[in-house]
Amino acid sequence: MKLSFVLLFCFACLLSVEVAAQSRYFTKTGHIWFFSEAPLEDIMARNRQVVSFIDFKTGELAFSVPMTAFQFKKSLMQTHFNENFVESGKYPKSTFSGTFSKPGAIDPTKEGTYKVQVEGQLTIHGVEKALSTDGILEVRNGKVRGKATFIVAPHDYDITIPLLVREHIAKEVAVHVDMLYEPFTGNTP
Repeated sequence: MKLSFVLLFCFACLLSVEVAAQSRYFTKTGHIWFFSEAPLEDIMARNRQVVSFIDFKTGELAFSVPMTAFQFKKSLMQTHFNENFVESGKYPKSTFSGTFSKPGAIDPTKEGTYKVQVEGQLTIHGVEKALSTDGILEVRNGKVRGKATFIVAPHDYDITIPLLVREHIAKEVAVHVDMLYEPFTGNTP
């Protein structure tokens, strides 16, 4: 009798771990890019080394963005971005921690497209600010694609633009997020 109870308990524990694992998704190759339209020259950079988790049971999501992984068309832009603007030696990453609306209404195992509201705290250059934006979660072939766009003003994050180039850089930058999540197995680093 005791052995049956122990086996039943172990099976229930394994089942609960499996159910919890199915609600959590992960990527370490997320894609974030930004675009700044400016009079002298447009500036665009892409980063495909974004680590992100999303939990469909709780609605929690988190991002970690290595600042030096942004790739620019011109290497000089990349150098200025890292050394003069975001000071990536001092502030090596940007983070976001928040939630999305309707977590219980989205089943990551059933295909579909869902509009969500994302809210949380965005940290850039050591400054944390509240962020709220619309997003889309699309479930296809056992994976989840998350997309959003929001506006960042460098001044809000204490990023100083040198006077010499200040008029050539936009005061607001459009940031685009495109994540392709896979089920988190617990073996992912």
